[in-house]
Amino acid sequence: MLRPGVYSDNFVENLFDEFFRDPFFSTGKIRSVDKMRTDIQDLEDRYQIEMDLPGFSREDVRAELKGGYLTIRASRANTKEDQEDGCRYIRRERYSGHYQRSFFVGDAVTQDDIKAKFKDGVLTLQVPKMEKKPQVDETKYISIEGE
Repeated sequence: MLRPGVYSDNFVENLFDEFFRDPFFSTGKIRSVDKMRTDIQDLEDRYQIEMDLPGFSREDVRAELKGGYLTIRASRANTKEDQEDGCRYIRRERYSGHYQRSFFVGDAVTQDDIKAKFKDGVLTLQVPKMEKKPQVDETKYISIEGE
């Protein structure tokens, strides 16, 4: 299906790209980046990450920090109605499964530094700007015994 858009010099190439993006031609795999649309704002003292997760509840979403990477996971299982016997789908576009995205936030950021809020299908994370403090070489003197 063709949708209105901004046309560039590669009109024909873009036309076919848009045509083959239709779910009819899909291989059944949905890329996480396509479903976890994210905006990252650089504010004065922090980064604000806003991620669209429509249809997910707070319980479906998980955030973890490991090795300087902030990873957001969202998963949704088939609903009970989907599992009824005799149910036959003609077309199925609502995805059930797992999504995951990771962002490098630095080694200096800890779990307690990150604030997260989930409202109306949007996950908002506040990640403070922290620079790794350079280790100051402290001179240590060795006492020398003798006369």
